[in-house]
Amino acid sequence: MISKIVTADSDALVGLYALISPHIERVERVIQDELFSPHPFVSELCERVGRYRGKMLRPALVLLSGEAVGGVNDDHHTLAAVVEIVHLATLVHDDVLDDADRRRRHPTINATHGNVTAVLMGDFLISHAYHLCGSLGDQYAARTIGATTNTVCEGELIEIHHRHDAAISEEAYFDIIRGKTASLTGTCCALGARYAGADADTVGTMRDFGLAAGTAFQIVDDVLDLTGTEVSTGKSLGLDLAHGSATLPIIHCLLNASPGARADLAAFVRAQPTSDSLDIRSLLDDTGSIDYAFDVARRYVDTATDRLRALPDTPARDSLRSMAEFILSRQF
Repeated sequence: MISKIVTADSDALVGLYALISPHIERVERVIQDELFSPHPFVSELCERVGRYRGKMLRPALVLLSGEAVGGVNDDHHTLAAVVEIVHLATLVHDDVLDDADRRRRHPTINATHGNVTAVLMGDFLISHAYHLCGSLGDQYAARTIGATTNTVCEGELIEIHHRHDAAISEEAYFDIIRGKTASLTGTCCALGARYAGADADTVGTMRDFGLAAGTAFQIVDDVLDLTGTEVSTGKSLGLDLAHGSATLPIIHCLLNASPGARADLAAFVRAQPTSDSLDIRSLLDDTGSIDYAFDVARRYVDTATDRLRALPDTPARDSLRSMAEFILSRQF
């Protein structure tokens, strides 16, 4: 339910989702039915993972994309549940990779039950996503979801490969976030359009919208990891840099800081810090790296909203535009 979103941005999301609120509720019922287990321990884990459902961004993209080009049907409810379950699986696995102990203000599965249980739980979720996909009348969605999850995993693998790489380029960074985040949001929008009966050009336009919006979303997420608070975001922070992942603000700072500051920050990324008191936020402020990252995110949001010009002028299109704009102001 939308009422489960309890952050400071709740009112904004409720407004953005007003057009599809009944459909969101239907999607949540589909998820609950699909993840039902008669085994108490598994049922408890499913309930725990259910608390991860905060923004419901990806289901909303499926539904609004469908509404914008032809209308929502039962297939959209299934697809929206599938992409959310896939997303939940990536969160459970990410918490293992990042050794995170908080998610949506609650302890993570790995923090309370260990990495083995968390990995298996993520696999359990992926399995259910494909099972649900199989209930659709054709194989298009299953093949598309399969290709997308491949891309997500590739993005995660590339990110791990570049951990502690103080020389990582912006190009490599964008390869990572397009894979691990934007590919799924692009697929959400493309599937929403495809199952509403849109032609191939419109499906491609919606995929482009989702890719651009998803890229902006991840940039802002990476900024919040450096500047947010656990109270506002509801999850462990500072994990990217702690694990040696240089995100866009850090990459910009490494390129623009003074030689001494650059050397200190590079040593920190390589897990060979030269000081116990490196003030990373001051370095980012001195180089304008946070503002730079937000400017790049803004350009991706502009690209996303520009793609919507090809759609009919409808409330659903307006909601998609507002969702893209919301990315820049969110605090969680």
